Amino acid sequence: MSHTIALVDDDRNILASVSMALEAEGFTVETYTGGVEALEALGRTPVDLAIVDIKMPRMDGMEFLERLRQKSDLPVIFLTSKDEEIDEVLGLRMGADDYITKPFSQRLLIERIRAVLRRRELAAADRGGEDLMQRGRLVLDPARHMCTWRGGEVNLTVTEFLLLQVLAVRPGHVKNRNQLIDAAYGEHIYVDDRTIDSHIKRLRRKFKELDPGFAQIETLYGVGYRYRGD
Repeated sequence: MSHTIALVDDDRNILASVSMALEAEGFTVETYTGGVEALEALGRTPVDLAIVDIKMPRMDGMEFLERLRQKSDLPVIFLTSKDEEIDEVLGLRMGADDYITKPFSQRLLIERIRAVLRRRELAAADRGGEDLMQRGRLVLDPARHMCTWRGGEVNLTVTEFLLLQVLAVRPGHVKNRNQLIDAAYGEHIYVDDRTIDSHIKRLRRKFKELDPGFAQIETLYGVGYRYRGD
C-alpha cells in the first residue's frame, strides 16, 4: 500500500530533490513551503507521515508540531541543522517521532521514514488478536493505538506508545536504553541515548498532566528504565 508523505520546507531545492527520491520509492508526496499552509492542508487531506524543517519563516517547525499535536498524533520527522542540538531535544520532547540532521543521506531519510511507518503499523495492528494490556490503572489497546490512565485518555505518539508498551509488559523488569531503542526504532536504526531520554520525559509529562501523582516510570541511573506495578 502506498503511503502519503507531507514534506514541509521553505527550501524549494530540498522539496524537489527529496520528493523525487521518495516518489522513486513508491511514496506519494505532498509538498508545502510553510507550516501554515501545511497545517491547513493536513486538516483537509490526511497523510501518513510529515517531514518538517525546524527553521522556517512565519511558522517554524516547533510551532507547527505544537499546533499539530493539539489534534493529531501524526508521525513527524524533523529536519534540523547540525548546530540545532537544543532544537532536536526540544522537538522530541514536544512529540516528534524522529529527527535527521542536514545535510542528510536520502537513503537514510527513507530508512527512517519506513521505520516510523512500520512502528505505527505495529502499534495499530491487532497482532493476531492481542487483547488489551492492563497494568493496574494503565490500559493499552494496541489495535486502536489507545492508552488510558485512571480512565482518562493519554494521547501518545507512535514512539511513545511502543516505549510504554515494552516497559509495561513486564512491570518491575529493567529495560536499558539499547533495548528501548531496538523496541521503538528497530535494530538497524541508530539513535543516541538522549533521544530515548527525551521520549521518556515527554511520556511522564503527559501522564502527570492527567495525574500529578503519576510515578510509574522509574529511572535507574546508569542502567535504564522500568515500569513500576501498582
